[in-house]
Amino acid sequence: MGVIIPLIFLGVMGYALFKRVKIYDEFTAGVGEGARFTLSVLPCLAAVFMMCELFEASGLSAMLEKTLAPVFSAFGIPKELTKLTLMKPFSGSGSLALLTEIIKKYGADSYIARCASVCFGSSETAFYISAVYFAGLKKKRLAIPLIIVLFSGFLATVLGCQLCKFM
Repeated sequence: MGVIIPLIFLGVMGYALFKRVKIYDEFTAGVGEGARFTLSVLPCLAAVFMMCELFEASGLSAMLEKTLAPVFSAFGIPKELTKLTLMKPFSGSGSLALLTEIIKKYGADSYIARCASVCFGSSETAFYISAVYFAGLKKKRLAIPLIIVLFSGFLATVLGCQLCKFM
């Protein structure tokens, strides 16, 4: 199994040699394009990270968590998962830390931990991903894709929590 990647690499190199491609020149051109793309993404990522920190430091996160806990409970999401559900679209590492805390507090086999695992695994860091994917576009129409991603993540969490009741 460990030889698959080297075999693919050798196959691509062999094909490039057969087609008489200047491998080093193409490689350096690709690295240059990658570096330019990375630099174009940095301002978007910085904005997302700064907004996450401001959201938490301002107390808006705690206020929103307290306000939405009853709403989430009405949809079948345990109130203990409100912060995780709100954090996941913003930060993968932050939501992983919350998931770890939940599992330590309630135990890995508990209903809350199972729901938290489903919540973590069934949604994506929407704002980070959108910053990366839409950074290179001239017309940034983020509203509809973000609404779809956030709604589908919420729906996946609701359905996942319902399924966890039977597990």
